[in-house]
Amino acid sequence: MSTTADDPGRATGPGRSIARLTTALTAFVGRTLRGPVNRPVLIRSFAEFQHVYGGLWQPSLLGYAVEQFFDNGGSEALIVRVVNGARSATLDLRAGEDRLVLRAMHPGTREFLRVCVDYDNIPADSATDFNLTVQRVRIQGTEKVEDQEIFLNLSTSPEGAGYLPRAIAGSALVELAGSVPAVRPERTLDPASGIATGYVHSNPDGDDGAPLTDYDLIGSATGRTGLFALEHAQYFNLLCIPPLARDQDVGPSALLVAARYCRERRALLIVDPPSQWHTAGDALRSMREWNLATEDALMYFPRILAHDKLRGRFESFAPCGAVAGMLSRADEAWPPWNAAEGENIVLRPGYRPSCMVAEDCRARLASFGVNAIQSVRPAGGRTHPKLRTLAAGAARAADWKFLSARRLALFIVNSIAQGTRWVVMAQSHLELASLVESQVCAFFERLHEAGAFPNRDAEDAYFVICDRRVNSESAAIPWRFRLLIGFAAVRIGEFHAYRITHSAEGSEVSPVTLNRLASMHHPSAESAAPTTDDRFRRPRPDA
Repeated sequence: MSTTADDPGRATGPGRSIARLTTALTAFVGRTLRGPVNRPVLIRSFAEFQHVYGGLWQPSLLGYAVEQFFDNGGSEALIVRVVNGARSATLDLRAGEDRLVLRAMHPGTREFLRVCVDYDNIPADSATDFNLTVQRVRIQGTEKVEDQEIFLNLSTSPEGAGYLPRAIAGSALVELAGSVPAVRPERTLDPASGIATGYVHSNPDGDDGAPLTDYDLIGSATGRTGLFALEHAQYFNLLCIPPLARDQDVGPSALLVAARYCRERRALLIVDPPSQWHTAGDALRSMREWNLATEDALMYFPRILAHDKLRGRFESFAPCGAVAGMLSRADEAWPPWNAAEGENIVLRPGYRPSCMVAEDCRARLASFGVNAIQSVRPAGGRTHPKLRTLAAGAARAADWKFLSARRLALFIVNSIAQGTRWVVMAQSHLELASLVESQVCAFFERLHEAGAFPNRDAEDAYFVICDRRVNSESAAIPWRFRLLIGFAAVRIGEFHAYRITHSAEGSEVSPVTLNRLASMHHPSAESAAPTTDDRFRRPRPDA
């Protein structure tokens, strides 16, 4: 069953263990046939996507990307529908000399609604009360009902207990358009018999809107539209923005904003290779001038060939959905700290790369931060280059040019940030410090026991600080609780540190460095500050 993404349903608290969050919850932003606009909805199968968003649609590649995601092993997706000037269809009901006009909650030409008005169990002398049934059907004129809402004892009188505007305020299918008539709408009768109850269908005034632009995809941070609609989601791990059209890639402005937003949300953007890259040589030449170097994004080359069910033939598609599906499938087989086991994940049968990439080209592409898609595993126990982010040489830390290390770090930080959010309900830092430290240390200990930090002792793998060195009880300072964590993602003794700040307004995570003398010998000193380099050597007692 599809759900909104406001709450992933994981309880947290001082007496609970920090849960390991999923690592491949994938958000898709783009155009669909129907469905909620600018509100992420969690789905767990392509059948759910078809039910809520209408399935495949030739003018939009988002449906194809979602299909390829689930076909290649994806399990959870957040869908954000974006529109450009779309309009909802209306429904007219005669009410004496007036009309009751309803409007479909979601815009588009494929939101096929019908309504029924009856007076069953309504007092005979009432001129204001009625029952209303709203249905969404798969195709206009058919009896295949996909969703239904029934409202009993509605009233057109403001004094009525079931006053229409109040009663349908929570409807997921319709809303009131215009004023409420003075009298109730007339019964809807079957046109054939004129006796049996019938339905009134929605008018043909819905509009799918124009094709999307980069501006539409970006949306508004204040209005929470476009990709910023993901503010309604508690978290996500991967972001896919399929091409605007079959012959139009997502523009650099949208990619830049999306990468920055992924950094804020501690997620990764999957960037599709431009449609003009037909061979590995094209990709290598173009990457020399590529201007999006970031550890917050990854790219796979080449595009993929897949069967287009609407056109009845194989077509070339941007690979973001399939890549997210493959990563999700690998995560189910291997935990994040054993991601190297999944370096050679391949496309599922029915999909194949649009061109072959020779071994020497794979290595050269990897040096630019581009991973090669494969449909068969390498023979003879050989392995391909480690998966990379698009950081290349621009990473804040050398470890972040490797995809597995970056994803492990994001997994750890996201899990701890969400698992300690409960502290905002407390009142004193002093009573929290030991509880939070024990809780986070227990989380790290479980990861250590599971092999997340191989070949190192606990003290060389992680640390937790949440005492007076990072917190203050001053009444002049707005209430904040700070937690400082560090862990060695790849190299023994080389730590990545983050400061997690919880407050009533939300939670913030910043990479930090430490003043080792201050942190070890001056407990009351603030020891962490944001920095562009989040690596440091763990301070020891003799530092």
